[in-house]
Amino acid sequence: MEQDKINAYMTLYTALVDICKAAAPMIPFMTEEIYLNLVRSINKEAPESIHLCDFPVSNEAYIDADLEKNMEKVLQMVVLGRACRNTANIKNRQPIANMFVKQDDGEALADFYSEIIRDELNVKNVTFTGDVRDFTSYSFKPQLKTLGKRFGSRLNALREVLNNLDGNAAMDELNEKGTLTITVEGIEEVLEKEDLLIEASQIEGYVSDSDRGITVVLDTNLNEELIEEGYVREVISKVQTMRKEAGFEVTDRITVYQNGNDKLAAIIAKNVEEIKGVVLADSIVMGEIDGYSKEWDINGENTSIGVKKN
Repeated sequence: MEQDKINAYMTLYTALVDICKAAAPMIPFMTEEIYLNLVRSINKEAPESIHLCDFPVSNEAYIDADLEKNMEKVLQMVVLGRACRNTANIKNRQPIANMFVKQDDGEALADFYSEIIRDELNVKNVTFTGDVRDFTSYSFKPQLKTLGKRFGSRLNALREVLNNLDGNAAMDELNEKGTLTITVEGIEEVLEKEDLLIEASQIEGYVSDSDRGITVVLDTNLNEELIEEGYVREVISKVQTMRKEAGFEVTDRITVYQNGNDKLAAIIAKNVEEIKGVVLADSIVMGEIDGYSKEWDINGENTSIGVKKN
């Protein structure tokens, strides 16, 4: 087993045991059963009951303030990334090439955290940058409550000027000076932020979202290689679902069958070893169906898939 999995399991084990000890006075029977399963079943020298154990004491050696702060940022980036995926209507199993992250505090996270983000969001590359204006811009509209009477018949002319602004440059001026100076029908006008309705706009092929000083931009342009990988991941997901539905054990070796879609057959044949390795298949037979089978719509491609225990 890989070391990161061992670390994750041991962290979970420690947390479960300590939480049960802390909760034992309030939920005595449930915590007792969990304790007997987790502790007494493997350590006969442990106290016979959770109610004979010492109450857990905080171990400050386990506290890592920097790790907690950085993981909070990672969580925020992942949430924003998922929101961008939803906006672009791209499933999480569809790989994406690039993600760009801007932090107002200017701190770049270590590669360790980038790897977590890549895994969570199924993104090939995560780039921390100080400027995302290549992917985003801003649009401006007049706030009628403050500018309606002021501009009167010139309101349409104001709208035209605002529509033609360089969004990023205008936003920079607003942030720096607190006001925006424009010319409407030959007259110089000074607008404040309260005079404007400001919306973030997207560059085609990119989706962005921001919250609490962090901006995330996803590159939603998909090439053939990424699209093919998305099909492979969907096929793997469907086979794993069918393994569970068929009642197979986690370690059971199987044969996979596929029929009814030449495009998917070609993709499966091209990636057969990867698929076999993940779903524990000894072979993948195409052009026929056997065992437990279902009809699937895989990213718009209809096909039949079967699984049979060897």
